[in-house]
Amino acid sequence: MQINEQEIHKKYYNEIFSTLEQEPYAQFLGIKLTELGAGTATAELNIKDHMLNAHGTVHGAIIFALADFVFAAACNSYGKTSVGLSTTVNFMAPGMKGSVLSAAAVEEKKNNRTSWYKIRVESSGELVATMEALAYRKNQFFVPAEELEK
Repeated sequence: MQINEQEIHKKYYNEIFSTLEQEPYAQFLGIKLTELGAGTATAELNIKDHMLNAHGTVHGAIIFALADFVFAAACNSYGKTSVGLSTTVNFMAPGMKGSVLSAAAVEEKKNNRTSWYKIRVESSGELVATMEALAYRKNQFFVPAEELEK
């Protein structure tokens, strides 16, 4: 039996969005999930003083966390439990104190077991970082997808 993941995304959108926006580490950092599509996600983070490095710019771990969050949201957007396998990050410009970082993840390809994403992190229209990411798609769904089996 085949499950239509687009239908799951539509039918359980509110539950999926709520689950992902409540991710504890993202909440701790103040990351806000702003959009969630089938295989896509965007989020924002207001940069605070404690997120800076010794040079007064945004710490790379903060930039990575924001990129990783939209990756996680995008690959879990179908309600199917997915986990990261690998990421490659390229830092291109510093994030600045008091700025707002935004990140967007776009699914490039998915199959039954894996999915690939490209992520962009920006600040005021300037590209700060890119990430390429690979996810492993588990068997189970975190929403009642069995209802939609065909």
